[in-house]
Amino acid sequence: MLDLPRSARLAAWGTGVLSADVPLEPAVAAVLRDDEPHAVSFEEGASALPGLPGTPDDVRTLLAALAECAHTAGGGRLLLALPVPGDPRGLPGPAAVNVAALEAGECVVAELDGCAQRWALVPEVTEFGSVWEPGALVTWRVLGAAPRRAPESSSVAESERELRVALSTATQALATLDVARWREDAADRIAAVRDGGLARDAVPAGTSPRVTRVLQTAARVLAIVDLATEDDGAAITSLEATSRARALREVAGVARRALVAAVNAHAEPVRP
Repeated sequence: MLDLPRSARLAAWGTGVLSADVPLEPAVAAVLRDDEPHAVSFEEGASALPGLPGTPDDVRTLLAALAECAHTAGGGRLLLALPVPGDPRGLPGPAAVNVAALEAGECVVAELDGCAQRWALVPEVTEFGSVWEPGALVTWRVLGAAPRRAPESSSVAESERELRVALSTATQALATLDVARWREDAADRIAAVRDGGLARDAVPAGTSPRVTRVLQTAARVLAIVDLATEDDGAAITSLEATSRARALREVAGVARRALVAAVNAHAEPVRP
């Protein structure tokens, strides 16, 4: 199955909880999957959520608290960012938050209507176990983000057009490698990426077909890029390897931006 980063699932399902369109328990289950229960750590610079006497210490109580605050404030949303070095789009600021988000490669920004404070939720993941029985310990670091700014993501329609080209480019790069001939597990993995659909609980029921389609295509592009960048494969010269790597970085950037656009479009409008 094709899947989304934890931050994408938290943003998509969490916004549904904040708008009272999605029950809390299915949202928590979709974010956690097979992980251990996610912890939450409010760090220096992150003010407490308005109207609450304490600070949540796990993702279930965090979503419940944000939903309560959104109801009081008149609305709220969770927005996705997938920043990487060289493509810092969506970084919430200030500098310390940006560093944490870049290191994680993902974060969620919580906004409440009428509230100047924003919160950046950055996952810190420790994996354990084996490929047969994987596990993960996840702590969402809650940091104080900079005041609200104009959105930096593309439209879903624009992202869908760009993804068509990106998918073609990524598929061609994988074909050029001809990995199925020299890597034992490649054929099965390629088939899984080619034929796989988006995990059933990646986004809430009722998500628009176009948003779901864009998310699935973006997840497929990123899975192909992961396969194609594991090694140089059939590249004969360093120039060919460098050229292909550059092309794959570009299509990965298109896919990340499409994920952000689709998840954040899903967040509009949200009113309890």
